[in-house]
Amino acid sequence: MAEDKKLVEAITAMEDDFAQWYTDVVKKAELMVYSSVKGCMIFKPAGYAIWENIQKELDRRFKETGVENVYMPMFIPESLLQREKDHVEGFAPEVAWVTMGGLNNLTEKLCVRPTSETLFCDFYKDEIQSYRDLPKNYNQWCSVVRWEKETRPFLRSREFLWQEGHTVHATAEEAEERTQQMLNVYADFCEEILAIPVVKGRKTDKEKFAGAEATYTIEALMHDGKALQSGTSHNFGDGFAKAFGIQYTDRDNKLKYAHQTSWGVTTRLIGAVIMVHGDNSGLVLPPKVAPIQVCVVPIMQKKEGVLDKAYEIKDMLSNFRVKVDDSDKSPGWKRSEQEMRGIPVRVEIGPKDIEANQAIIARRDTGEKITVSIDELDVKVGEILEIMQKEMLERARAHREEHTSVATDYETFKDAVANKPGFIKAMWCGEQACEDKIKEETTATSRCMPFEQENLSDVCVCCGKPAVKMVYWGKAY
Repeated sequence: MAEDKKLVEAITAMEDDFAQWYTDVVKKAELMVYSSVKGCMIFKPAGYAIWENIQKELDRRFKETGVENVYMPMFIPESLLQREKDHVEGFAPEVAWVTMGGLNNLTEKLCVRPTSETLFCDFYKDEIQSYRDLPKNYNQWCSVVRWEKETRPFLRSREFLWQEGHTVHATAEEAEERTQQMLNVYADFCEEILAIPVVKGRKTDKEKFAGAEATYTIEALMHDGKALQSGTSHNFGDGFAKAFGIQYTDRDNKLKYAHQTSWGVTTRLIGAVIMVHGDNSGLVLPPKVAPIQVCVVPIMQKKEGVLDKAYEIKDMLSNFRVKVDDSDKSPGWKRSEQEMRGIPVRVEIGPKDIEANQAIIARRDTGEKITVSIDELDVKVGEILEIMQKEMLERARAHREEHTSVATDYETFKDAVANKPGFIKAMWCGEQACEDKIKEETTATSRCMPFEQENLSDVCVCCGKPAVKMVYWGKAY
């Protein structure tokens, strides 16, 4: 029995050291390993399978809105990157450069894409001539490189996987509609598939994407009270179009500049799932994104008929993603491993269960166990997975509400940042000077100006001047 506990004992308790708990879970659940390239990681099958499920579901939702997938080169000529001043300044510190091809110096150095706005713009300037060519609703699934100083698995690495949508429209109204439409796609996906509640809102000018007119975001709260920007959608207006010459002849036969959007989510969503739902036994995966939804554990599997019945049960549960653990590990170890890996449901079957035509179902999130007839197993498993998905979202939402404070004066605000981990709702005057002061003195940043505004007071929490927006603030990853 002592050996069965070793797997869990290898995890630091989140209450003792949340950062170490996170790293322990990522490694012990075999989601990734560090590579020989500093700041980069190797996705193991269990980690990549989660990303595949995220990708598959998001791709389906994108295509329902008329989006088509394309692929751009991974290299960007320096001259192309320099075309949009604000954009290049925003990314300059993180750009990785290629200066040689084989044994020869390049005549123009190439950057490894940190993002692909400039590539899409260079493509669109030749692709779009008339209003008949609009809109263009394109997306690509790829990796990007940003030379981060500090990295953490899934949350921040020098190369990471993501999708980036880049659309072009005839009017400002159409671009704004698409920008918010995609933000809503992200928000619905996070809540319905990842069981993560999010706050939707607009970034301040200080926090918006370099070169954008407006950036919209979904912000999620992790178990330790830190925020995680979980997806963004940007309205570029016609700024990039003017820099790259993306013009079209409109119905009135006049030449006009197009309006663009960009939107993306990354593999940091895997980190969000870990930090929102995980516990001291390891991962807790929402059923809809779990690569394996049901693990069948045969008890005393060397007894005649036990393994056969386990595989018979697997066939019965063919509507779900099912695995039979027929390894020679002890049942206790198998249970611990299933918990570590976050598999939503465990079905145990042994000789006595077979005699009674029953099986034991265990939920990963609550640990609850029930005994059910094998004849009803598929129905019961389906019901439990559905309930689990719903209750995980409800628990995460309750945690967020319990860890959201209100501050109407600066002393209360500073006390909340220091002693009440979570979101802080407070009024803001709209001046960057106050935003900078808050960050410098408390390390909290503006997360977003939520679409659902509240009038908490008439004055800015920092300077006391008339307030213009209620803002969610907090420490963040």
